[in-house]
Amino acid sequence: MVSRRFGDFDSAEDAVQEALLAAARHWPVDGLPDEPRAWLVTTASRRLVDLWRSDAARRDREARVIAWEVPAHDPVDHDDSLTLLLLCCHPSLTPASAIALTLRAVGGLTTAEIARAFLVPEATMAQRISRAKATIPASGAGFRMPSADDRDARLRSALHVLYLLFNEGYASSHGASLQRTALSGEAIRLTRMLVAAVPDHPEALGLLALMLLLEARGPARSDASGRLVPLPEQDRSSWDRGLVTEGTELLGRAMAHEAVGEYQLQAAIAAVHDRAATAADTDWDEILSLYELLEDVTGNPVVTLNRAVAVAMAKGPRAALDVVDGVESRLGTTHRWLAVRGQLLEMAGETDAAADLLERAAATATNEAEQRHLAGRAAQLRAASS
Repeated sequence: MVSRRFGDFDSAEDAVQEALLAAARHWPVDGLPDEPRAWLVTTASRRLVDLWRSDAARRDREARVIAWEVPAHDPVDHDDSLTLLLLCCHPSLTPASAIALTLRAVGGLTTAEIARAFLVPEATMAQRISRAKATIPASGAGFRMPSADDRDARLRSALHVLYLLFNEGYASSHGASLQRTALSGEAIRLTRMLVAAVPDHPEALGLLALMLLLEARGPARSDASGRLVPLPEQDRSSWDRGLVTEGTELLGRAMAHEAVGEYQLQAAIAAVHDRAATAADTDWDEILSLYELLEDVTGNPVVTLNRAVAVAMAKGPRAALDVVDGVESRLGTTHRWLAVRGQLLEMAGETDAAADLLERAAATATNEAEQRHLAGRAAQLRAASS
């Protein structure tokens, strides 16, 4: 709203962040205001006034800012989230810059969190975001929905941003909690808005289907103490069957377009898991076939790592170890690679070697719930072999 009212995306984003910091300081002491959103808009607007007053070149805009009055009640009939998302995916930006800016401005991730997702130093990411924020106004882009042709050009970046935002919420890269449901919920909300705007886009449908099929498992992914519960051990009766049904229907709509993409394939894999009544009922041959297609489409080494798990379940751990070792040069220092290879060694009966890798994976993981799970599994293997 602040960007739309004042037409200054760069300064408005900074002002809103400062308003959120002010809310974090004042609300726990003073209590929640009657109209939280109006409070934030007012605080951000006042910050913009202060910024513009200090800049002599912008004094002609000060009168317009001061004269504007924040509504007494939140305007519930207008949501600028989709406009902001597509603005951040402006074609003047590189894909990497568009994704980083959107995760910051729309998703609310910190610069440090985004840097971890991109595997770059925080200072590098801060510079990238700053340049992106400056590039948009320099391009002459206004805060409005793009034309149909322009919108289509931005969709790929927008889908990738929403995918990353959901992933950070579904499997948090840091902190004590396995999930950040506010982030995954926001990603789903924005993707629903995008699907409403482009209802026949197969990959938008596929992405929303993927999110819902994964989100359905949320209640079973950790226990009351916050302990991570692996997929084979989850209580499937607690999965949200309404989300499973909706996700499956969306996947069917997407596949009907006969233009299969990576999000549809990932959703199809999730659907195979979700329709299995028990872990033993999982059709691993079908999952393996889908991962092979996904690997062809993406060339992503993380997909190869996931395919290795399917190979282990369908053909045995020895065959899967060859697959994992094929991406060691690209992923061998990551906790995910260490954990998967450790799991495969455990399946192959090499418990000491498995424990070594799981301990290294625990030391490398940045999420505390995952650290505890990996360290606990390694300790169990040590105890069993002693």
